Amino acid sequence: MSQPAEPLDYGDAVREIRSRGVEWDIDPTLDRVRDLVDVLGEPQRAYPVIHVAGTNGKSSTARLVEALLRERGLRTGLYTSPELTTLRERIAIDGEPISEERFVEVLRDVLPYVGMIDGKHGVRLSFFEVLTAMAFAAFADAPVDVAVVEVGMGGRWDATNVADGTVAVLTPVGLDHTRYLGDTLEEIAGEKAGILKPGAVAVVAQQPVEAAEVLLRRVVETGATAAREGIEFGVLSRDIAVGGQQLRLQGLHGVYDEIFLPLFGEHQASNAAVALAAVEAFASGAPTRGEPNLEAATRVAAGEPYTGGSEGQLDPALVRSGFAKAASPGRLEVARTGPTVLLDSAHNPAGMAATVQTITEAFGFTRLVGVLAIAEDKDVPGVLDQLEPVLAELVVTRNSSARSLPADELADEAESVFGSERVHLVERLDDAIDRAIGLAEETGEYRGAGVLITGSVVTAGDARTLLRVEGGR
Repeated sequence: MSQPAEPLDYGDAVREIRSRGVEWDIDPTLDRVRDLVDVLGEPQRAYPVIHVAGTNGKSSTARLVEALLRERGLRTGLYTSPELTTLRERIAIDGEPISEERFVEVLRDVLPYVGMIDGKHGVRLSFFEVLTAMAFAAFADAPVDVAVVEVGMGGRWDATNVADGTVAVLTPVGLDHTRYLGDTLEEIAGEKAGILKPGAVAVVAQQPVEAAEVLLRRVVETGATAAREGIEFGVLSRDIAVGGQQLRLQGLHGVYDEIFLPLFGEHQASNAAVALAAVEAFASGAPTRGEPNLEAATRVAAGEPYTGGSEGQLDPALVRSGFAKAASPGRLEVARTGPTVLLDSAHNPAGMAATVQTITEAFGFTRLVGVLAIAEDKDVPGVLDQLEPVLAELVVTRNSSARSLPADELADEAESVFGSERVHLVERLDDAIDRAIGLAEETGEYRGAGVLITGSVVTAGDARTLLRVEGGR
């Protein structure tokens, strides 16, 4: 197998990485990526890791965790996926994506070892495996004080799982990627639970009962310690505020009042509570890796609360300032006003249900028009069912991904839910956005008119570029 060519510039680097197969096209194993990080000197062990898995809310929660850590004066690494506009967004240090020059440098450093592992296994390392190793190496070289690492897909076989999180965060589990992870909540939760390692603290968001049972069983099996939303921590109260919401949160080590979160929706309040608990667990000194802790397992099985060290209480002023600066681009992001245009990355029924609930609660639209472009492997009927009650009309299109469902096929699906008179087929996303804005403005009530562009991270990212939205990652 030939040695990968050294990239000359950022464009070359992106092409080299994207030329590699996606992770789900290769047999699930950690052998390849483990061999790669081994020859790189195990960079993922140069700093503590907060590992984030789940179906919905992973990226938002990871960003909230990172914002709190950075507000405490720590140098942070943040690895998220997928990107909205540029590949280097996935690897951020101190809240900023690494530069194009640094991206190229890191790839050049790891490529000789990538070629070595390609040859050893007779199959090329995947796109995500190479990018994950790059992130670990960049964080070690910085060096960071702590890395927040979001799982790409699943957990057990995900390339990020060569790292052992001292804190493992499990956001809500739902049905998604069923072709690869299983078609029941129990099966999918089992894959997500694979990030739990002996001695870790598991910060578990509110879950469906079937998923919660699987996750907590894994906690007991590994001797981890569980902190559960709604039991050890959670949202005590929330009020709608201009530009977001005002929260009162119960943390693991205290109550935090008067927190302004510039993100919309009950699900984002829950993400903030989970992020707060994760940082408290980290600050209190999460147990070190080792043999299963039977005493901790007994406490969890008996339903007893998480107890951490005495240093877990965070400065309320830092919590307030950290959350006030938080951003989650592409998650009900206001891209423009007059009419209001919202960008959202929801791509499965549970995520779209949260989006619809938030729009109903936080925005007073009298007429809302949707733009939908979604991947062909998603539960399209389930997504459409969530959207139908709140949309006056729907413009169906496709995004820049090769996996995007063809617009004519999406139109057929949409017409069965919305009726043909409410569905408009537009092949190009830019034209679809223009059409939706025109439809929203038909009433002349600009303050009550809105457009929701949704269906995937790619859709939100493409729309961000087309609408020239700045800020965020």
